[in-house]
Amino acid sequence: MGQYFDNVDTLEHKDITQEFTLLGERFSLKSDRGVFSKDALDDGTRLMLETIAKTDLGESILDLGCGIGTMGILLAHFDSKRVVTMVDVNRRALGLAEENAKRLNVASRVHILESDVYQNVTTSFDTIVTNPPIRAGKKVTYAMYAGANSHLNEDGRLILVIRKQQGADSCQRYLETLFPVVEKVAQHKGFRILIAKKKGAL
Repeated sequence: MGQYFDNVDTLEHKDITQEFTLLGERFSLKSDRGVFSKDALDDGTRLMLETIAKTDLGESILDLGCGIGTMGILLAHFDSKRVVTMVDVNRRALGLAEENAKRLNVASRVHILESDVYQNVTTSFDTIVTNPPIRAGKKVTYAMYAGANSHLNEDGRLILVIRKQQGADSCQRYLETLFPVVEKVAQHKGFRILIAKKKGAL
């Protein structure tokens, strides 16, 4: 069986609905086999959204490795000024992301694109968010971090969630070689939220 960062077109479909409450609101998203955290909102994405959803992220956001779209769609939902581009290599996940954007009535402010990391990303953003595909290996995840600078606006920032036992410390050290400002802003259940900024103080 393929991983959530693969395309396995022969994988049988299963109609899954994720129901969860976040920041005082109830949400229902469509999911399927062959995508990341198919059955429920994962703890890392929950912590990320609880930490940043109602903060100033600018108006242009890239959700890198968006899966079924949970993070990007909810960021669009919580601030009507935001325009979110969501990319992934998994075509099944992208199809679900498109459906979920319609479910939450944010499709007009969400752009969905098949892309291997930044391969098909041609613009820059105020904020890049990612729950990186750790199982894809460091070559992939570190390329996500290294490529962020050239896809961020002048005052842009990269925000990511990573577990301590999956290399959070080494990840932060690597980010510090790429960005002048890196800070851990939240942690829960072993997950950490790291913000790396192109310049100035957070």
